[in-house]
Amino acid sequence: MAEGPLRGIRVLDLSRLVCGNMLTMLLGDFGADVVKVEEPGPGDPLRAWIADGIAAHWKVYGRNKRSIALDLRSAEGRAVLERLVARADVLVEGFRPGTLERWGLAPAMLLERHPDLVIVRISGFGQSGEYRMRAGYGSLIEGLSGFASRNGFPDRPPLLPSFPLADMVAGMMGAFATVSAVRAREAGGRGQVVDLSLLEPMVAMFGADAVLQGFKGTVRGRTGSRGSSAAPRNTFLAGDGNWLTISAPMQSMTEKLFDAMGRPELKSDPRFATNTVRLENVEALEAEITGWLSTRSAAEAWATLDAAGVTAAPILDAAGLAADPHVLSRGVFRAVKDTELGQVTMPDVVPRFSATPGAVRRPAPAVGQDSRAVLAEAGHDEAAIDALIAAKVVAES
Repeated sequence: MAEGPLRGIRVLDLSRLVCGNMLTMLLGDFGADVVKVEEPGPGDPLRAWIADGIAAHWKVYGRNKRSIALDLRSAEGRAVLERLVARADVLVEGFRPGTLERWGLAPAMLLERHPDLVIVRISGFGQSGEYRMRAGYGSLIEGLSGFASRNGFPDRPPLLPSFPLADMVAGMMGAFATVSAVRAREAGGRGQVVDLSLLEPMVAMFGADAVLQGFKGTVRGRTGSRGSSAAPRNTFLAGDGNWLTISAPMQSMTEKLFDAMGRPELKSDPRFATNTVRLENVEALEAEITGWLSTRSAAEAWATLDAAGVTAAPILDAAGLAADPHVLSRGVFRAVKDTELGQVTMPDVVPRFSATPGAVRRPAPAVGQDSRAVLAEAGHDEAAIDALIAAKVVAES
């Protein structure tokens, strides 16, 4: 079994819901020892996200982790946490700003006692600023960041994504930040605090908008599936009722598209000759493409476009993706053993490393499944562990 390039890095995960769990899942996928510190009883609220009777989110984002159920609201529980911190390289937390300080676990104090510790603080709006104390779930961030104002169609309301996009973007950026901070420490530095908000990674995705707004006063709006910088770029309905996405952001690609459609004369049509004029005449351009597609099935059109080197692809749902020949041949999904369901299918570890790949080494744990083992590693003997469990400071599954 692959050990991964992060083997030997110990992570304490105090976060909840999606962002922190994605961050630590990525670290665990590549070999870090991730200990999930959860509330006794219900555990991480992500476990309660049930669909069709399955805690599907937890099955994925809880993989490659161990679980200890610890009451951090009690002084005894926080004392146990301090012993765990002494062995950790990374501490990830997602409480409202000020919570660690209120518990006597302020990052400055932790770094004074554990100068090599990397502390990742996840919050909606960051540890400073006007909104720092506000609750910051991803849906709010997707609205405030400008994403919703750009997502959807101009004649319809702003559109939030149907999945926790802001959390996922911040989680991926947070994993990069964590590894960077660990690398800085290994290069001769010390531990530090990583201030990870959900807001700023989403804002960073729209960097070009800031340039345009600041320099020209331009505020981009919703364009549906059309591109705002290049045409054609949209979803198109084929004659059999199935959909394709076609994107031709380069002049040469658009010319290939016109040739594949059997309409080479469109290359010299003054409405379509350059990207600039195509954007100005996008509705007429799309009408030409839709007209060509209307007499063909999506599969037939895709085969024609692919043979001509045109960048196009069918729009698939989850079932179509699972049956796609490329997805199957590349092993995009993986069947993983699960203690509750026997086996579950989930996306495999990404990205792929040629020499030190990541792997799914263990399924998502039950709440407190590893409490005894984690406490023993931190130096607690059996009597002390039994006493903590009896006092309900610690729980086990």
